[in-house]
Amino acid sequence: MPAVSAFRYLVTAGWDDVPHLDEKTKKELWASSPPHEREARAKGIPTLGSGRIFPVEENSIKVPAFAVPPHWARINGIDFGWDHPTAAVQLAWDRDNDCIYVIQAHRLSHATPVIHASTIKPWGDWVPTAWPHDGEQHDKGSGEQLALQYAKAGLKMLKHRATFEDGSNGVEAGLIDMLDRMQTGRWKVFAHLGDWFQEFKLYHRKDGKVVKKLDDLMSASRYALMMKRKAITQPKPQRPITGGWAPLDQEMGY
Repeated sequence: MPAVSAFRYLVTAGWDDVPHLDEKTKKELWASSPPHEREARAKGIPTLGSGRIFPVEENSIKVPAFAVPPHWARINGIDFGWDHPTAAVQLAWDRDNDCIYVIQAHRLSHATPVIHASTIKPWGDWVPTAWPHDGEQHDKGSGEQLALQYAKAGLKMLKHRATFEDGSNGVEAGLIDMLDRMQTGRWKVFAHLGDWFQEFKLYHRKDGKVVKKLDDLMSASRYALMMKRKAITQPKPQRPITGGWAPLDQEMGY
């Protein structure tokens, strides 16, 4: 029973919480409900109906975590924030079937690049990281580019901000790509990534525009997908780079 405020609480209830619905009735109700409304009706999970950006049944993209085959390519995506969270994901790309798997997710507010990097680096310090245009901004204190700060913290930041192959970076194009993959079975998410699914269920439009709220992991996923052409498999051990870190991907050759 999560607190909404000191004096109000949000209580949800699903079909399993009421005694008057038998299994036959539940199956009939499930079959007769639109896919994007089933979670709300059956489990009491909030939904945004036709305003949802991804009107896809959660269970259709959810898979149990498994050991990712070493020949699958990987790439991280990051969305910078401070008051709203900085978020990062790691995608694994099964190139043989052109299927993307979200296998890691991180979301945290009010933390420095060093703190975020300490969580992301254990996912694989060799994995390249895609980032948005605001990574080109310079910190008022140090004067350093934000993406460079993350590179110094140990992440293999790509040399340029996330774009499609033609140089464009439209939000709608990225969302359509994600939705198309979900609807065709080519986008899967490890089941334990609760924060990712929280955003997925509430990500919506209002008056036709994407609502920029609780969308950090969705944005990080989109940046990584846009730059999937830079995804790599784990390289063989090489001689360490002098200096201990790579300024963006200059030495790494991504």
